[in-house]
Amino acid sequence: MAATASFSALPKPSNSLKPNPQVPQKAPLFNLPKTLQKPTFSPQKPCLSNTAHKTHITLSSMNPIYDLVSTNKKSPDDFPSYFDDDDDKPREECGVVGIYGDPEASRLCYLALHALQHRGQEGAGIVTVNENKVLQSVTGVGLVSEVFNESKLDQLPGDLAIGHVRYSTAGSSMLKNVQPFVAGYRFGSVGVAHNGNLVNYRKLRATLEDNGSIFNTSSDTEVVLHLIATSKARPFFMRIVDACEKLEGAYSMVFVTEDKLVAVRDPFGFRPLVMGRRSNGAVVFASETCALDLIEATYEREVYPGEVLVVDKDGVQSLCLMPHPEPKQCIFEHIYFSLPNSVVFGRSVYESRHVFGEILATEAPVDCDVVIAVPDSGVVAALGYAAKAGVPFQQGLIRSHYVGRTFIEPSQKIRDFGVKLKLSPVRGVLEGKRVVVVDDSIVRGTTSSKIVRLLKEAGAKEVHMRIASPPIIASCYYGVDTPSSEELISNRMNVEEIREFIGCDSLSFLPLDSLKKLLGDESPNFCYACFSGNYPVQPKEVKVKRVGDFVDDGLNGSLESIDGGWVQAPLNQDVHKVSEVGKLSSLQN
Repeated sequence: MAATASFSALPKPSNSLKPNPQVPQKAPLFNLPKTLQKPTFSPQKPCLSNTAHKTHITLSSMNPIYDLVSTNKKSPDDFPSYFDDDDDKPREECGVVGIYGDPEASRLCYLALHALQHRGQEGAGIVTVNENKVLQSVTGVGLVSEVFNESKLDQLPGDLAIGHVRYSTAGSSMLKNVQPFVAGYRFGSVGVAHNGNLVNYRKLRATLEDNGSIFNTSSDTEVVLHLIATSKARPFFMRIVDACEKLEGAYSMVFVTEDKLVAVRDPFGFRPLVMGRRSNGAVVFASETCALDLIEATYEREVYPGEVLVVDKDGVQSLCLMPHPEPKQCIFEHIYFSLPNSVVFGRSVYESRHVFGEILATEAPVDCDVVIAVPDSGVVAALGYAAKAGVPFQQGLIRSHYVGRTFIEPSQKIRDFGVKLKLSPVRGVLEGKRVVVVDDSIVRGTTSSKIVRLLKEAGAKEVHMRIASPPIIASCYYGVDTPSSEELISNRMNVEEIREFIGCDSLSFLPLDSLKKLLGDESPNFCYACFSGNYPVQPKEVKVKRVGDFVDDGLNGSLESIDGGWVQAPLNQDVHKVSEVGKLSSLQN
């Protein structure tokens, strides 16, 4: 069914606008009307002078030198960057930023991306619009501080900018996959930065290729650009609406044109996206509020599920993308992804994690002498556990932030040593003690077993693992990089079997029922698919593209030939539409 839309004017940015000193800890749910009307536009064709004008694109980027990864790799050892035991955690794909109305937009975008660096460390980019209405882009492989310097930022003038930090899965993080993407089409140019994952990517791409589209990457974002370019809707932001009607899955995106900044969030609201304002009236969008804090922008509210926000010289307009169902926000944002100082989905991440630890102390108590955390993501939950249990919290593991990834070493023995390089046990805290160690999650269990061994080698008398999330039994298809279900230890073993595999003296997870009880009336608004296997948006294809991009520079071929890029869809899905799979023959042959 076609989406409908309505407009409501929001306050126009004003230089005299003062920041709100109170940042709300809990935002009210946004109830969109069930029936909405699309705005009507003049049926007159645009004048020739407007249609003839196209914005030119200038590109500037780093020149990375990376080893190419062969496409015939089969085993976990062949994909060390993805199967590396030292990074046995779910990974967020990326973070996005958008800024309108500040003369230092690129520098503010650069700082905001610094604040979102935890959401992606393998590539970064910024697109701005200069005084000639030209979209300019600087992208590169590496950390934000490695991609940008003073001279690079000088190439990005203007008061309108979007930015992106990314994480990729199988294959190298090559330059062509780094966002924001910029593309020209009949009526101008558009830049886009995307966070999320589409479950109908293959079908959309096959349809577009049947109609003549040519793809350069495996990115969802490229599909979105093609859908916008082929849309017949007017004006531009209705092209975005038209494109998003065809998308299934998770997406939080920011777009930039020669005079507009557009933010959009999928109808389920899987991935976060917030709006703030600086004291000079500049409007800011970001994946987390921690980015707003760094650039002194005041948090106003979330971009609501199913909403498109258009910012231009006339102010901010809210467009309803479509009547949205019950929100299904990713609970892992509170468990692991977001920084503790962020407010995500209207809740303080720090407070959520602290309560997770308190629940573990209440429901899984154990006699112990000290509580420690697996840094950094387990620290706040460990503080909550210690406070509730009345046991001192100490730093029993020290994390080195200066060690690079160790996956380049081919030997398993070296990889074990890499864990020791990253996590150093403190013998004075552990020796002879009964230790509770709190971590945020267990994925494959390989890192947890090594941590237990480290602690016992440092003299711990007992090691009791407490995990501040329920067991992960299913893959995520909505923007979180998780292994296939077969690789998830909680999908193959019960708690006692996991305990024996890890080697700890006791093991307890945060009960799912207790997590839902904590969330109260908002519990139905969160997605628990990775804990339950019940997917709000069921994949309709036999295989679903992994999060991120897995086509390297210099490698070309069918998508099916690239191993490690696909995740098997749930077995209970509806795959009776054989004709849809048949459309992919052009990709497979």
